[in-house]
Amino acid sequence: MAYDEGLAARIRDAIDGEPGVVEKRMFGGLAFLVDGHMAIAANSGGEAMVHLHPDVTDELIGPHVRATVMRGREMRGWLDLDAEATASDVELAQWVRRTVEYARSLPPK
Repeated sequence: MAYDEGLAARIRDAIDGEPGVVEKRMFGGLAFLVDGHMAIAANSGGEAMVHLHPDVTDELIGPHVRATVMRGREMRGWLDLDAEATASDVELAQWVRRTVEYARSLPPK
């Protein structure tokens, strides 16, 4: 299934002006890489996947946020956000800010 183009456009608007951002099709979605590191991706069904420091992801899990699981394995440092978690542009912008800050804290690729 293709990624949610509406969500991708909203992410694009929220990340606009950030240097070093590249869009790339990955994992069946559209990923936004910052300095070579995947920060956030628009997946199918209006969901987003974000990359954050593994030490903070457990505390962020809640009703609309869950750990990312790929091939039956939980991916530490990655979260799936359902549509409710990014329903408003303010909420989405907060997630984008967090994940961009984390990507920038990593060594450049």
